[in-house]
Amino acid sequence: MTLLSTSASAPTSRKSSLAPEKKYKCQFCHTAFSRSEHRSRHERSHTKERPFNCLKCRSTFVRRDLLLRHDRTVHAKDGGAPLPTEVKRRATAKNSALSGPSKSSVAIDTATLEQIEASSDGLVDLETAAMLMTDLHHKATAAMTRQESDPGVRATEGVFSPGPTTLLDPSMTLGPGSVSLPPVPWDPFISSSVNGGKAHSISSSISGSQESHTSLQSFTSLSTVQPHPDHPSPLIERHTTVAGMAPALPTQPVSATGTPAPQSPHPPDTDARSPASTGQPATPKTPRIENDEERDKILDDIRAEDPENGLIDTFRLPSLPSLNRYLSTYFTLFHHHLPFLHPASFKPSTAAPSLLLAVLSIGALYTFEQDQAYMLHIGSKVLVNQFLQNKENFSSRKCPLWTMQSTLLNMIFASWSGDPKGLEWACSIKSLLANMVSGNKYELTLRTGAREGAQPSYQEWVEDEGCRRTYFAVYIFFGLLTLTYNHTPAISFNEIDSLELPSSESMWSLEPEDEDAWREHMANSAVIRFREAHDKLFQGEPARYSAFATRVMINALSLEVWYHKRSPEALQDVVTEYKLRRALETWEQALDLCEVESIVVPLSAPHNGHPLIFNAMAMFRNTRARLEVDLKSVQEALRYHDPYEVAGAMTNARDKVKRSHEMTKVIRECFDCIEIAALQGIRWVARTSPTNWSVEHPLCGTDMMVILSLWLWRLEHDDEQATEEELAIYNKVRKLFEDESADSYGLRLSGVVARVWGSMLDEVVVWGITRLLGESFKLHSQALVGYEEALASGSCASTPLSYHGIGPEHVC
Repeated sequence: MTLLSTSASAPTSRKSSLAPEKKYKCQFCHTAFSRSEHRSRHERSHTKERPFNCLKCRSTFVRRDLLLRHDRTVHAKDGGAPLPTEVKRRATAKNSALSGPSKSSVAIDTATLEQIEASSDGLVDLETAAMLMTDLHHKATAAMTRQESDPGVRATEGVFSPGPTTLLDPSMTLGPGSVSLPPVPWDPFISSSVNGGKAHSISSSISGSQESHTSLQSFTSLSTVQPHPDHPSPLIERHTTVAGMAPALPTQPVSATGTPAPQSPHPPDTDARSPASTGQPATPKTPRIENDEERDKILDDIRAEDPENGLIDTFRLPSLPSLNRYLSTYFTLFHHHLPFLHPASFKPSTAAPSLLLAVLSIGALYTFEQDQAYMLHIGSKVLVNQFLQNKENFSSRKCPLWTMQSTLLNMIFASWSGDPKGLEWACSIKSLLANMVSGNKYELTLRTGAREGAQPSYQEWVEDEGCRRTYFAVYIFFGLLTLTYNHTPAISFNEIDSLELPSSESMWSLEPEDEDAWREHMANSAVIRFREAHDKLFQGEPARYSAFATRVMINALSLEVWYHKRSPEALQDVVTEYKLRRALETWEQALDLCEVESIVVPLSAPHNGHPLIFNAMAMFRNTRARLEVDLKSVQEALRYHDPYEVAGAMTNARDKVKRSHEMTKVIRECFDCIEIAALQGIRWVARTSPTNWSVEHPLCGTDMMVILSLWLWRLEHDDEQATEEELAIYNKVRKLFEDESADSYGLRLSGVVARVWGSMLDEVVVWGITRLLGESFKLHSQALVGYEEALASGSCASTPLSYHGIGPEHVC
């Protein structure tokens, strides 16, 4: 039954009778209904039948509308396989999608109509009806706007944001040397406490199915842990100077000089590659698909790589503007944090389909189009699996480089998606990826040896450097899995000791026509191998290498600390701990010798160098902290993605945080971590860091903020008096949050730190893992308050604040 027929027949039946005849009786209890579908739904309460299955998890439902509600709330930002209604809707447009992009039309979403029909049991839920009809209105408006626009030009994505001008207002004039950030549609991802409860943002785009239901998403896909009226505001926005410093925005250092186009989620493509022509450092050119012919070729290549027709029912290649948008966001926002692809030689029309889809899937995440991201991610996984399942293709030595790069990107996508099943899949193929890159490294060694010391050509060097960078990218990713989930490292030290460290980003980004510049770089670059750089760290001799190599070396030290803390003799082995501390100090000293990068990176970050250095510093602080405090229980709880279990592990780790001189040094590192965000502005960082900073920052910051909050808690509750050194740090932290949130809501400073950090992580979500961390920290903040109340009501109640280590007279 359609919506039209329902609407037409309902008034007639109401006129003929105020009480419709209930002729459909339940065969179990004889309850009567006026409609057969209502009887069928009622009978399921007797049979316990749940015929509506979610394709994205194992949940089942008695009613279709409950399934749709579940999909739009639980999976609103998680994407995944489409629901059957979506499959049915997409099937009608399948032929036109395969033949090429077509002009948008005003279409009514079948899923929305079915939800309206299924949820009306003779009564009208005005709130639900208004929500769904508003969604239809937004979809129709967006579709008509797309029809009126030039199909060859991407429509401007205007976002209506109520309220006063904020730091994100593109009309603001930034300070000298600053760059405006790519405006993104924040409203659907910002909690109601921030945007005043407004549920919708008005936007127009042409990127496909994800945009078509963003309006409805904004009703239901806010943070799972909603702020309580009696709790602190989710974010503490700082408008004043801190410790005598000027406001962060006018002086914020950035690593780029170009200005993105207004109202665009990515910077414009530019051909300004020569420093001489612009007076600025070289800017990498973003790969793009030039026309519909290239898009059609990509589609043909996908068909050719899918002989089993694994994508026939669920896959739809996005439109040309959407594809270029995803490419731009990948190479602009993600690539600089893990630069193993070669931008100059990456041609979308000739790249392996699985690698291209993996790149596009991550690009779609950065445009907040999760449905498209998951569709592309699943497509890439299907193509890679079909290739590897062919026994004639598989050999760890002979696997093409693109299979490893595709698998790496798919594992990154799954591991940080916030879905425990995605993490389990990534862990299940971790050894396969390690085996493939190991075989590829062996082939690289043979190729290098065959040259007998002769310098490679430019193309040979690109191939070799791509292999090295892919291997080190896998090594870094496996290190992050160990850091986050306490997984055993899959690549050991002795497997990479003979590899040359990666080159500079300036050299890696050169175009083929810049071969003379490449030869000059080669002549001036000293080759240093991993073993040599590693030995120098432990000998206290800083070495000079690239930004990528700097990130590789801190990853190696982090894993060495992990092995040391897991050793049965760790408590007695003070010699190894001393050597590790010395190596970390040497690594920090080597930052001053790091090769200067001349490449422009259009990202905003509180660091003058390359983003890889900024990311490496986050892991450096984390590694220093882990030498003193091992939060293994928190890391293991994160594997299962339950925020309550994670928060419980955080709070129960309070006995691991001791008060000592060495711990005070760790607390200084923790303070540096949160000070970076506070000086830039908590809300500014909350809204810009998800797209400008690497996911490494929230991952590395988790240990730091757990340690800091528990140390503050101990300082507030221990009977032992605080030392002058401890008081100085406590007052520094307190000054970062002088907006009286702690006093206004009855929270101690320890709870404020945990809540502010959690609110900052889950305000805008690119990677689902940050939502899990944000919710966990908010619950951890509540648990600290609850534990304090339990102590106060127990037999060993805590003494008043003035009798503890921190009293009012100590607070500056």
